[in-house]
Amino acid sequence: MLHRAQIKHCKACGTAVEYRLPDDGDTRLRAVCPACHAVHYENPLNVVGTVPTWGDKVLLCKRNIEPRLGKWTLPAGFMELGETLAQGAARETVEEAGAQFEMQELFSIMNVVRVGQVHFFFLARLTSDSFAPGHETMEARLFSEKDIPWDELAFRTVKQTLQCYFADMKSQNFALHHADIE
Repeated sequence: MLHRAQIKHCKACGTAVEYRLPDDGDTRLRAVCPACHAVHYENPLNVVGTVPTWGDKVLLCKRNIEPRLGKWTLPAGFMELGETLAQGAARETVEEAGAQFEMQELFSIMNVVRVGQVHFFFLARLTSDSFAPGHETMEARLFSEKDIPWDELAFRTVKQTLQCYFADMKSQNFALHHADIE
């Protein structure tokens, strides 16, 4: 069981929390406040992004931030409170690539249990091949399958999503893909 002990203090009263089983019969260690007895839950983070396409090419962004500075990725990032999966994916695509596009269907869901994340990628059809990368991106560029820098991709979720995309493109049968990344 993943346990990273990220919560240090109670969000309600500020007392240092203890990691233990709550008194309510829960079966997982939780951050519990010994003063006010508030139970704090740690849940996975959602990463949302797109597979932006222009004809037979895919838009990739070269990262200008850690982790994986200088590596290529699909435009994606952490979902914010107050937005849907699709809204977050669209926001990240604009922020990282300055792309103009039409959102399409959800394409892949990748569980990355080791780091407590779930990655969601939507298909997106680019409406322009002009980009204006934001501060998190060194460069945004279109790649055909044969030109993708496979050994320079930032994350396994991106590589697996791209592999699924190009396989579906060849068969012209697009499906929702799901994987657990260990």
